[in-house]
Amino acid sequence: MTWDTADPRPFGDDLSPALSCTSRKRALFAADTYFLESYEQLGTLTADPDGFLHRHAALLLKPDAVVSRQIPVTVDWLARNGLRIVAAERTRLTRTAVRSLWYYQWNLATPQRRRLADLFMDSCDAVVLVVRPEADQTGAAPASVVMTERKGPTDPQARIPGQLRYEIGRYSYLLNLVHTPDEPADVARELGIHFDTARRERVYADALAGDDRSARARELADQLHAEVPRRDLTFEPAAERLKAAVAEAEEAAQPGAVRDELRAARQAARSPEGYRRLLEAVWRAGLPLDPWDVVIVGTHVLPMKRKGLAPVLDGVGVHDWQRHMARLAAR
Repeated sequence: MTWDTADPRPFGDDLSPALSCTSRKRALFAADTYFLESYEQLGTLTADPDGFLHRHAALLLKPDAVVSRQIPVTVDWLARNGLRIVAAERTRLTRTAVRSLWYYQWNLATPQRRRLADLFMDSCDAVVLVVRPEADQTGAAPASVVMTERKGPTDPQARIPGQLRYEIGRYSYLLNLVHTPDEPADVARELGIHFDTARRERVYADALAGDDRSARARELADQLHAEVPRRDLTFEPAAERLKAAVAEAEEAAQPGAVRDELRAARQAARSPEGYRRLLEAVWRAGLPLDPWDVVIVGTHVLPMKRKGLAPVLDGVGVHDWQRHMARLAAR
């Protein structure tokens, strides 16, 4: 089979520069089914889909936010920061959804990071909030770009007071509790991943109505808290529970190489390298340990990012958008 690489036809229609300040993203999203389905549907509900996506941001509260009981804290933070919740729905971060959401960045993810993500992302439902600034943002960067900056970075050591991720818990690189789409185009694409046509129409309709849905967000949090036990996401207690569980598994195991490896790894688990050795031994032995303890420890000691590579699509900031808008105004 051969490919006709000389075909001059584009893969999709040109996207508006109001949706992204990077031409690479606009070219890729022009052929991205999740974006297209969501954006086309939004266009049937409003005459100004680009304006809607400029004025609105989305916030994903992952299962780590659910078990640590940080959804109500997030709702309060949004209100204090002048951001109105205009839509709120539950979603499930299946293995496919996770890979779809971070499709253009997960070429950087290590095998260990992907394995840990699969252990907790689908452990319970997550919550998607659509928010918009209460104040008029005419001439400002898109709400999604501003929200991403105010959310704070992935690295817990780089977060500062006032940022959402600083306020709700600086646990680890992977257990960062919340995610936001980077740009207007990402808002449409990610709503296309989370929801089917009917539920997405309800989300868009709620957001277009503009009513305060913070009570709905708290209601969803209460539902999830009733369904899912609370968890402590700090490292030290999880590490102790993990070692205790391995010790119990050793006692139940038959004498031999597996038990010897588990015992040696547990006794060496006093440093990051030691805990890494313990997790690798646990995985080789196929022990059914508490997934949250494995994730909490693993996110501290296992490599999260493949070095020397660039993401397919990188993030953009407020300054990038300010330059972009200045260029558009000068045309």
